[in-house]
Amino acid sequence: MGFRMYDLIEKKRDGGVLTGPEIKWMTEEYTAGRIPDYQMSAMTMAIFFRGLNKEETLNLTMAMTTSGDTVDLSGIDGIKVDKHSTGGVGDKTSIALAPLVASVGVKVAKMSGRGLGHTGGTIDKLESFPGFNTSISMDAFLKQVNDIGIAIMGQTKDLVPADKKLYALRDVTATVDQLSLIASSIMSKKLASGADAIVLDVKCGSGAFMKDFASAKALALEMTELGRGAGRKVTAFISDMDEPLGLAVGNALEVKEAIDTLRGKGPEDFSELVMQLASAMVCFAGKAGSEEEARELLDRSIKEGRAIDKLKEFVKAQGGDERAVDDMSLLPAAKYECEVEADTDGFVSGIECAEVGNASLLLGGGRLTKEDEIDLSTGIIMKKKKGMSVKAGETLAVMYYNSEEKMEAAKARLKAAFKISGSKPEKNDIILGRI
Repeated sequence: MGFRMYDLIEKKRDGGVLTGPEIKWMTEEYTAGRIPDYQMSAMTMAIFFRGLNKEETLNLTMAMTTSGDTVDLSGIDGIKVDKHSTGGVGDKTSIALAPLVASVGVKVAKMSGRGLGHTGGTIDKLESFPGFNTSISMDAFLKQVNDIGIAIMGQTKDLVPADKKLYALRDVTATVDQLSLIASSIMSKKLASGADAIVLDVKCGSGAFMKDFASAKALALEMTELGRGAGRKVTAFISDMDEPLGLAVGNALEVKEAIDTLRGKGPEDFSELVMQLASAMVCFAGKAGSEEEARELLDRSIKEGRAIDKLKEFVKAQGGDERAVDDMSLLPAAKYECEVEADTDGFVSGIECAEVGNASLLLGGGRLTKEDEIDLSTGIIMKKKKGMSVKAGETLAVMYYNSEEKMEAAKARLKAAFKISGSKPEKNDIILGRI
């Protein structure tokens, strides 16, 4: 195909519409290293200002999806359902959600990433179980899903290489924050992972990528349309991230909270989110006729202990010490703890969610660069959340840490994250909307 990158940049700069073949050529040539970064930077900036229409966005998504390996899940019986969250503070949803839906007969074949930023990703968190292995072969992955209904592995390096390369470029050229580019980045990975149906959890608030409801809704709409355009069933929940999800922030601490939730003893907001996402997944898989019926199935699985048993089976299958599910002292634990106390009486009127994440990062719970080692034992347990009353000297949160030098800076940030006022605020529902 006789395209020139110069012409495509000029076309988009002037507000033109790129054709499917042009987008496919550009994506393939850039991934192969035949289009230089400076030209692709010009293109992403042109897209940033001019935007992409629906057809261009779908064409870009499909071109990125097929830029490397795609996962064939046809060897697994039944409808395969995946879930994706846009990420936030204290988001340990997959660790409770995947075993829960697997416990009622839904097949969960999930690829997850490591975290960059304030916390580990699902893969890092699962490694809190001693011996847990996420670097399994594709054959072992598929066999495990067929045998026990659940497997979670790290993303293969050849999955959606175009997105890896393009995201790294957008990250250093101030072009991350463009709706079509965000949606195509997320959905190309989900589509390449092979699921028949996808449940999306788009976070909204101070601890999320999308700070307000309008932008979260726009992203949710864009992603559901892309999924449906690619022939998949998709639904999107918009969930609150104006304060940390649940009470635990930090890898092993979040795993403990997920275990509690599978026993029916999790925090109210986290438990409700897991239940709503799980009910949608169960319906997509055809295991229930309505979300009310799905919820009854899931509730029963928790009460009868099947959900927690599925977690143990899953941990054991991937080489982890399943005894840690019953005896949480086998999970990584920090040496020290420190309480953060309120200075005044009043109500918690807000929690600067991103700052709680930054405090956890300072304690060692996240990565600033891909090479950083995460300390799985560190983190924060929230004792007060939005709307709760508080007295001076009362504990707002507890920090768990191993390094005294990191603790003071983290403590200052965590304390400043809590806003206390004289009047009780309205508390948001965990689910703000649904597409």
